[in-house]
Amino acid sequence: MNDDLSHHIAKDLAKKIEDFKPKASARRVGYIQSVTDGVVRIKGLPQVAYLEILDFPHGLLGFAMNLEEDAIGAIVLGDYLALSEGDEVRSTGRLLSMPVSEDFLGRVINPVGAPVDGKGEIKAKQYYPMERIAPGVTSRQPVTTPLQTGIKAIDAMIPIGRGQRELIIGDRNTGKTSIVIDTIINQKDEGVICIYVAIGQKTSRIAGVAAELNHHKSLGHTIIVAASASDPASYQYLAPYAGTAIAEYFMDKGRDVLIIFDDLSKHAWAYRQLSLILRRPSGREAYPGDVFYLHSRLLERACRLDEAHGGGSITALPIIETQANDISAYIPTNVISITDGQLFLESDLFNAGQRPAINVGVSVSRVGGAAQIKAMKKVSGSLKLDLAQYRELAAFAQFSTDVDETTKRQIERGARMLSLLKQGRYIPLPIAKQVTIIWAGSNGYLDDVPVARVDQFEKEFLEFMDRSHKKTLSAITKEKTLTPEIEEQLTRAVGEFKKSFVK
Repeated sequence: MNDDLSHHIAKDLAKKIEDFKPKASARRVGYIQSVTDGVVRIKGLPQVAYLEILDFPHGLLGFAMNLEEDAIGAIVLGDYLALSEGDEVRSTGRLLSMPVSEDFLGRVINPVGAPVDGKGEIKAKQYYPMERIAPGVTSRQPVTTPLQTGIKAIDAMIPIGRGQRELIIGDRNTGKTSIVIDTIINQKDEGVICIYVAIGQKTSRIAGVAAELNHHKSLGHTIIVAASASDPASYQYLAPYAGTAIAEYFMDKGRDVLIIFDDLSKHAWAYRQLSLILRRPSGREAYPGDVFYLHSRLLERACRLDEAHGGGSITALPIIETQANDISAYIPTNVISITDGQLFLESDLFNAGQRPAINVGVSVSRVGGAAQIKAMKKVSGSLKLDLAQYRELAAFAQFSTDVDETTKRQIERGARMLSLLKQGRYIPLPIAKQVTIIWAGSNGYLDDVPVARVDQFEKEFLEFMDRSHKKTLSAITKEKTLTPEIEEQLTRAVGEFKKSFVK
């Protein structure tokens, strides 16, 4: 019996050996040499590409950043404390990419596409590379379509067009984030998708932005990419590229996208931190030599494509924080030279109650009137002139007691126009209402209104227009220009209103 069993087992084993086909599996592996603050030095993996995704133990991922002759410097995404010297690292052959989907709208995600708002996971079938070469000159078209911010001072004097890159620069607490939130709220009915990239902000502040947008029913057309101050430097470094990858997904579909980087100063700090740990040579202010290229390759991806390429656009509003209004520091001058203009917010103006605290003398838009509707171009021409004369004459009038009547009139007109540009937070104005009130000021209808009452005049006049002259506002929106008929209606309307306005 035993012999039969042994014979059966031997026969079975012989068959299994005969059927066995060896399968060789090859994989590229390296080993961790050292771990320092989320940066790993790896021995081996000589064929790894720049920004290739690497597989670490414990389900962690990272990407190659430094490619040296005998080692690789890699950044770990996640809790690097679980890694230790000698751990095996595998290359994946995939480059760093971002999941993209329409389902991201209305959500708060981290820079690798995972939701952080507790509303469940997001399924994305498509991936876009985080680093991508910007569209060439031949696939772009000029910036001519306005992106209305709803802020009078910007839409009238420093207009932003779809496909433009306009820097917002100023000290801490001068209202930089308020301007961009206003702009997002104003895109509600404009069909523009907004992406707010928070880099190194406090978690409470990011939650505040999300709550504010939700309150104004503007979260539905917005995606928030959050890399908070408590996140690793690698997340803060990747955040703007992740946001731009999502923006490119929508642009390629022919959509208009607004992306806000809040703020690129902290992005440069995160990159400096990573570069110093990677032992890259440092230059001015300890930043690595390629910190200019860091931001130029990011912002160049914002453009307006021509019709042959879908006609989509990405408008970028990068934010830079200055120290003591110093716009000649390293990072501010870098980004000023990359962008198509800047909005300079000044703390002195902010503290004096001029809000938004835009210094019109230093702020500029290099796209200019090309991205303005004709009606706004017409009324804003005299506004700029009034303010320029006011700035010059007000300084002169301080030292002189006897000022002639013409100069006095110009100073008083300027003071009223300056007061007219004040605007509260989170109340963006439709373009027709902006044109109406600036037209009234430029044509002298506020000259007999005390400066302290200009705000009240504006509020009550626009309410009156809404009630009694809605057709005129609709005509401005539709025609986009001030025809003689519209001007006649406005003259009649302001005359009617001034009879009832108590000075």
